[in-house]
Amino acid sequence: MLGQLAINSNTYHGFSLEEAVKGAREAGFRNIELAAVRDHTAHVLPEMSSDEILRIRKLLDESGMKCVGISSHSNVMTEEGVANLVKGIDLAMSFECRYVTTATGDSHGDKDVIDDLVVLIENLLPAIRKCEENGKLLVIETHGNNFATGVEVQRLVRALDDRVKVNYDTGNVIFYAGVLPYEDLKASIDDVRFIHLKDKAGELAEWNFPAIGDGEIDFDKVFTILRESNYKGPISVEIEFTPGGPKNLAEVNESVRKSYQFLSSLLGS
Repeated sequence: MLGQLAINSNTYHGFSLEEAVKGAREAGFRNIELAAVRDHTAHVLPEMSSDEILRIRKLLDESGMKCVGISSHSNVMTEEGVANLVKGIDLAMSFECRYVTTATGDSHGDKDVIDDLVVLIENLLPAIRKCEENGKLLVIETHGNNFATGVEVQRLVRALDDRVKVNYDTGNVIFYAGVLPYEDLKASIDDVRFIHLKDKAGELAEWNFPAIGDGEIDFDKVFTILRESNYKGPISVEIEFTPGGPKNLAEVNESVRKSYQFLSSLLGS
């Protein structure tokens, strides 16, 4: 499963994509999920010129990195969020990757209550249709106030006739739902097509997502579930530190290196 690992470029929030690619590549990663989260980590955005897209593609090619997904988190309960998500699919086409990841609410501080599933489904339909037309897959993350667990997102995707799948975030289910990612992952794994591999430390609702292996999640259990289900999708490592963030780029690079080293030891070379 080592070949399925990717780095989520949101790990390098506050730093450039060039710095993210360099640090992740030196740590051992060969795949990357590009963050396209407006007003947060916007390493790529739909309005980039074709020249800028080509420059980034060249950066990835020369670094031996393959884009496996576009993180286009948008609040799809708003008109602006729906439009942003639809445009994010263009990036998946530009970078020739299959997956587009999103949540249902704001990327941070999501407090909206979605009490009408019909409205949410209708809002998602333009993105779903565009994905279907272009051979992409929309995956919804375990995240926020409404769909914090794999089982909850699974109910949503099954209401969409199997046209959308689950992006399972191992740290978010603890932070947002107070649920450990073992039984919940096992219960929803049939619909999981993308993983955000995130560790968690501290209290349940404490924002503390350290290097993989430095927190309290039992990743041996997580990978046992993935192996038993024959999971073949990307496994995108995301480190979000604490509210204060990392001290500097060197701390991010060291956390990325430690994560890859830990996973290499766990998974085998």
